[in-house]
Amino acid sequence: MDTLSIWISLIFEQAIFYYSVLIMFSYLTLVILSVIEIRKYNLRCWYINHSALLNSQHVPGISVIAPAFNESGTVINGVHTLLSLNYPKYEVIIVNDGSTDDTLQKLIDEYELAESSYYYHEEIKTQPVKGIYKSKNPVYSKLIVIDKHNGKSKADASNAGINASSYPLFLCTDMDCILHKDTLIKMVRPFVEEKTRVIATGSVIRISNSCEVENGYLKKVKVPNKFLPLFQELEYIRAFLLGRMAWSKINGLMLVSGGIGLFDKEVVLSAGGYDHKSFGEDMELIGRMRVWMEDHKEKYLVTYIPESLCWTEVPSSLRIFARQRTRWTKGLAQTLWIHRKVFFNPKYKVFGLLTFPYWVFFEWLAPLIEAGGIIFYIYLAITGQITWIYALILLAFVYSFSVMITIMAILWDEVAGMKYEKKREVFKLCLAAIVEPFVYHPLVLFFSLRGNFYFFSNRKLNWGEMTRIGFKKKKVAID
Repeated sequence: MDTLSIWISLIFEQAIFYYSVLIMFSYLTLVILSVIEIRKYNLRCWYINHSALLNSQHVPGISVIAPAFNESGTVINGVHTLLSLNYPKYEVIIVNDGSTDDTLQKLIDEYELAESSYYYHEEIKTQPVKGIYKSKNPVYSKLIVIDKHNGKSKADASNAGINASSYPLFLCTDMDCILHKDTLIKMVRPFVEEKTRVIATGSVIRISNSCEVENGYLKKVKVPNKFLPLFQELEYIRAFLLGRMAWSKINGLMLVSGGIGLFDKEVVLSAGGYDHKSFGEDMELIGRMRVWMEDHKEKYLVTYIPESLCWTEVPSSLRIFARQRTRWTKGLAQTLWIHRKVFFNPKYKVFGLLTFPYWVFFEWLAPLIEAGGIIFYIYLAITGQITWIYALILLAFVYSFSVMITIMAILWDEVAGMKYEKKREVFKLCLAAIVEPFVYHPLVLFFSLRGNFYFFSNRKLNWGEMTRIGFKKKKVAID
């Protein structure tokens, strides 16, 4: 083995080691920040009188926006759930995004809808609106249904809902999501309590695949039984409870998930609304809102609620999972490229100096570096240049740390308030955490690489369809 090869091998091994240490240090920091923020939130909950907010007419009004594409099987139960939320001042806007089934007709029949002369001002450009419907029954006076041409993305439908909304805040959700009845009263709290202007708030999303649901209401929470949903539950616990709560602590959030997010409409309109061309429209919108606020020297917060307020069904088939994860990675790469001026730019403060670089180095680049490391180690093994003791120690170190972080998230989830009916459900998650790096992580890595390939090659990626099987068999657009 020549001297150059030895030096390259040593430099590479050292680089991989320090990169791994840096990731681990960042995760530990996020864990500590998350624990501090959740404890602070729980202490504040003791002093909040929710009944006072529920009975007050001075709370800000909220428009609940839910796009619907071919939702015939669930749209009635979904709307019933949204109309039953606990909040004194809100409206429900269902956007029928060019459905080819009888979604619209079911809404018309169930809620006694008729075309209305409701004022619609197109502040954000969308596909044409064909009609707006209101109920003839005063019981459903909160309901507005927009019928529009298909925009081929959730973003276009959401923008139409924003255009039709009449309140200063709007909550964007999905038609297949199950919301807690107190979702609005809990998510509006940061907008009411904080002295600094809050422009967006998110909340913990959980997986509903094996949960018991009746008429759109969650009856019993269970850990998913199938392979893919089970490991996605682990991901959601880590991401929402640890990662996003920590970023909320330092006002560094870059993502409020499309399943549930409450937004300041004025700022969203100023930033231009959702980008219908983006595959990561929820992240891209937060990035654009933050850039707009910083460019206009406005103080603001993006916050997170450490409570499970939304349940959604995730892919249980490998084909649908592959399409979703490929799209997510391409959307991440698109967003980082669009807002590349933020990278290490002190003008954007925490967002530019910490959040954005973190997403570049530890979210976007991580799978590329990991794949490169695997290929290089295979080369070293084939050519007999690998230092096996060093490589195995590093592997054991990374694996142990990964499992530890995941189990900490599971246990903290229980302490923070998410109580499964049986303790064996928690044990099941802990067992899954032990095998996750070997059976699930390789899939995530592969589809992340695939998403980057689609981005760099500018290859077309369709949104596709997803078969929901949790409650009724149906097809809906992935969002």
